[in-house]
Amino acid sequence: MKVTIPYIEQKFDEFNRQMFAGKLPTLPIELSNAKTFLGMCVYQRRRLPNGETEHYNFRLRINTRIEVTEQELEDTIIHEMIHYYIGVNHLKDSSSHGTLFRRIMQEINDRYGRHLTISHKSNPEQREHAYDTRPHWHVVALVRFKDGKTGVKVLPRVIPRILHYYNAVLTNPQVSEIKLWTSNDIYFNRFPNSSALRVAFVPEEEVMPHLRDARPLHCDGRCITPTNGRQ
Repeated sequence: MKVTIPYIEQKFDEFNRQMFAGKLPTLPIELSNAKTFLGMCVYQRRRLPNGETEHYNFRLRINTRIEVTEQELEDTIIHEMIHYYIGVNHLKDSSSHGTLFRRIMQEINDRYGRHLTISHKSNPEQREHAYDTRPHWHVVALVRFKDGKTGVKVLPRVIPRILHYYNAVLTNPQVSEIKLWTSNDIYFNRFPNSSALRVAFVPEEEVMPHLRDARPLHCDGRCITPTNGRQ
């Protein structure tokens, strides 16, 4: 369904009256294009003179990129309203989804027939539909490990950052090989673009078909040059 700010505001007011005795202050609502979460209650923190931490500047952020049903959207809003209720009232909980959150969530589920859950991230099928399907050129690193695992990394198209990643990864004694390609296969849109020293572990038989038309890059640790071969 189409997610709009007026719809979210309407549902916030409805659930506020129904489940929170109308005591939640209105807050800014933002629409998000993220790939991984359905909703999020965001805020800032500041240290008070007595040493305690105060949460303030609350915002309700709802995803518009991932297709959800009306019930999933409503449950997402209520889930984040529980976080807001705990935060705006300065209530203590054992963790983000601790004892207090779970108690409130269960009371709402029992009383109003909802299906709230602790985890409110997008599921794999929703994430698959959320990936950008436009071709983009990527620099792809394929990292093979001595234990047989294969890691994929999409790197910024900045030579110094590629070289830094390449050389740093080769110092890992668990790494047997790293290869570089440029590819515009949309499969690689799903991987975050960064030069942080980590990889996404993917079965080699899954990733290799997507490198079939990629152009290999030769790296000697000091410079990067394209090669004429194809994988």
